Amino acid sequence: MRIGLLTEGGYPFATGESRFWCDRLVRGLTRHEFDVYALSRSEEQEEQGWVPLPPQVQRVRTAPLWSSEADFRTSYGRLGARSHGRRERQRFDEHFGALVSAVCAGETPGARVPGPTGTGPAAGAASVGERFAAGLYGLAELAREKGGVHTALRSERAVRTLERACRAPGAPRVVQTAKVSDHLVLADLLERILRPLSLDWCDEGEGGLGAVDLCHAASAGAAALPGLLAKRFFGVPLLVTEYGVQLRAHYLAAQEAELTAPVRTLLAGFHGLLAAEVYAQAAVITPGNAHARRWQERCGADRAKLRTVYPGMDPARFAAVGETDGTGADGTLVWVGRIEPAKDLVALLHAFAEVRAAEPGARLRLVSAPVTDASAAAYLAHCRALAEHLFPDEAADARTEGESPVLFEELGGAGAPEPADAYASGSVVVLSSVVEGFPISLVEALFCGRATVSTDVGAVVEVVGGTGLVVPPRNPRALADACLALLRDPDRRARLGAAGRARALELFTVEQNLAAFRDIYLELVSRCPVRREPADGEPLPFALAAEAYVPGSWTGGATGARATGSGGTASSRAGADGTTTTRARGGLAVLTERTTKGPLPDDAAEGDPADRRSGPARRATGPGDRPSGPVQRASVPGERLTAPTAHPGAADDTDSVREVRP
Repeated sequence: MRIGLLTEGGYPFATGESRFWCDRLVRGLTRHEFDVYALSRSEEQEEQGWVPLPPQVQRVRTAPLWSSEADFRTSYGRLGARSHGRRERQRFDEHFGALVSAVCAGETPGARVPGPTGTGPAAGAASVGERFAAGLYGLAELAREKGGVHTALRSERAVRTLERACRAPGAPRVVQTAKVSDHLVLADLLERILRPLSLDWCDEGEGGLGAVDLCHAASAGAAALPGLLAKRFFGVPLLVTEYGVQLRAHYLAAQEAELTAPVRTLLAGFHGLLAAEVYAQAAVITPGNAHARRWQERCGADRAKLRTVYPGMDPARFAAVGETDGTGADGTLVWVGRIEPAKDLVALLHAFAEVRAAEPGARLRLVSAPVTDASAAAYLAHCRALAEHLFPDEAADARTEGESPVLFEELGGAGAPEPADAYASGSVVVLSSVVEGFPISLVEALFCGRATVSTDVGAVVEVVGGTGLVVPPRNPRALADACLALLRDPDRRARLGAAGRARALELFTVEQNLAAFRDIYLELVSRCPVRREPADGEPLPFALAAEAYVPGSWTGGATGARATGSGGTASSRAGADGTTTTRARGGLAVLTERTTKGPLPDDAAEGDPADRRSGPARRATGPGDRPSGPVQRASVPGERLTAPTAHPGAADDTDSVREVRP
């Protein structure tokens, strides 16, 4: 199966929130091919490079959401793009007006409000969500026909259309107070978010999403826009996975960006409507936990489409600690995580003061990832100062050097070279957060067989279940009482640790995550097959015939044997050099070439039909495209990248099974 993996600010870049689970997904599903379509959020992210790509990744295409419109037009604009004439400008005004009028309405997606005047499809859209969708797809169709709308989105016409929508009757008061500067800022933000409409990713040819069997989006934001267009134009089913709440992240980012109230309101409305449309068009939505699921339901997601798939983690890293009989150093509490105010280390230090008063031998280890952010460094300095104030250095006698019972460490240091070492050093793992999504540190603690005390935020209760103690957030006294209860009862710690490890091995492993997505992929493709329109004959389901996934002669080796497929017949001829050429009529043709004897996937044996890896990567088809192997440089500006050259001594024909269109 060929999967189009859609990401924003994550995989395959070395930094980003979705890079880990996407990498595990791609590496684990060795029998599928992946084309990655990635949107980058900053120049720094692109400079960090990519993670190593497995052979399953056939193509990577990237585009920036951060560059200027001029740079985007020069480097990523469609070839043959033309300026808009009078009719195109009228169409743009109509569709963009429908979109921004829905954004400025200040209503929920299903609310019924008067639509804009006119004769286009947007004029008849009765609900806010319908008007937003009509405007969005109208802009997409205009972009496909004329080579993009990124320039028009920054034009004076766009700003004037936005201004009229903000001043329309019924708009919220905060929206009506927007100034010209606010309109300019919002137009700039919308142009960046809607850049996928102007890319050539949604073409039907090789390198486009029209040639994939399934689109898998890593969020319901800008990353899912190409998936929406692939579903609308080619009928490609869309799967949306969210382990974090992207909409909530947009809300918080708007506040940190110090935008004005009108811009924040309009931007929040746009992201809410976009998420609602993505959820409406997705065939299946897979939240990573109940916290994300509640957000999706609040944004209009159909409960029948929701299937919780927990993120998978490798328990082997923690097996040495989890399989031991001990419960860690008695009297030691351990906290592991990032240094930030949301972790509420201040409350943890005050709670430990009460624990220390009741158990003078108790110790607290705070193990964090290396601090690189200025705000995190300032918060760490504040916590250190508070610890020095609450716990002055103590010594056993007059000749012993004093030390604090609170120890600040970094992962990778001498005291905790690996996360498993940090968890092994304590008997109770503590989480004191006031805001949390899916608590990775709690899952790691469960894999290590450690008892946990955590605050009731995010997906904590869902992860811990009945295997740990949960207290209200911002309550140091309750946190201290729970820690003391476990510190004083080793048998209870051992029981909870064993139960927690069993729960983690059942729910949060990579194997269960891959099995869930493997089943969902097969279900979607069988239930919603893509029907290609050949030049002649009946529409054919799926991008490749089932026989295409078997290397060599799938007709049984008989020269001239014939095989009948859906919508046509095919013949096969075996050559003396080991190549097999297959011809077909009726719109379907499959070319099977010689396969090499390279290393097999992890789960395939020599001669296994799963051994269908490609040799050189497929042709890159546009600016920003980077195949997973080495490529030749374009010799002149605007020239497309060519396929990578074969390594010395390699076979000339190393491509795996391909579909050849008549």
